[in-house]
Amino acid sequence: MNSSSEPGPDQDERDNGDPSARVDASGKDQPPHTDLTRRDFLGGTGAALVIAKSAPLKAQDASGEPEIATVPKTAITVTVNGTEHRMEVEDRWTLNELLRDHIGLTGSKIGCNRGECGACTVLMDGKPVYSCSTLAVWADGRTIATVEGLEDGGDVSPLQQAFMDHNAPQCGFCTSGQLMTATSLLERNPHPTVADVREALAGNLCRCSNYNAIVEAVLAAAGTGDV
Repeated sequence: MNSSSEPGPDQDERDNGDPSARVDASGKDQPPHTDLTRRDFLGGTGAALVIAKSAPLKAQDASGEPEIATVPKTAITVTVNGTEHRMEVEDRWTLNELLRDHIGLTGSKIGCNRGECGACTVLMDGKPVYSCSTLAVWADGRTIATVEGLEDGGDVSPLQQAFMDHNAPQCGFCTSGQLMTATSLLERNPHPTVADVREALAGNLCRCSNYNAIVEAVLAAAGTGDV
């Protein structure tokens, strides 16, 4: 048996004279020795992540100043509840953003925000539209009616009173949209049938499922009430 401590030919061939290479008794390569502990590694990695997170990437122009994206804007004139508004709007604004955030009319709600639930319904030139999926620039030269415009001198409209009398609102979130759609219906058809009301309100969801009371309220406001 060779008791010499000199490396054998197989080991010499494997490490190629690299002092950082190690071979155990099974002949498997071992990772190079290092003084870096697990704690040091984790600490260094965490610090690197903090630095990377706290240093935002900013595009810069030729002068070295951060580059600010230019948002296209359009000047529009829109009449809301009888009041004319002349203003410059960003082309990306929805009609709902214009009404709620820039005119201060918060009656139209944001539900699904994708043109499905009808909570944001307002009237544009007398027709119901989803304000969450209608661009503000499309309202240029148009007449908009929101739920705030249904009151007359502080008095609620007959339709609003009928909603209260028949307990049509439950949580109330969809109510403004229901009222605006029903208002448009009654302006087109003062004496709707049950089928007419249900068809007109098909695009307005009530999460509380209070549809029967809503239909009753619209028919009562129309003076038919024959559910």
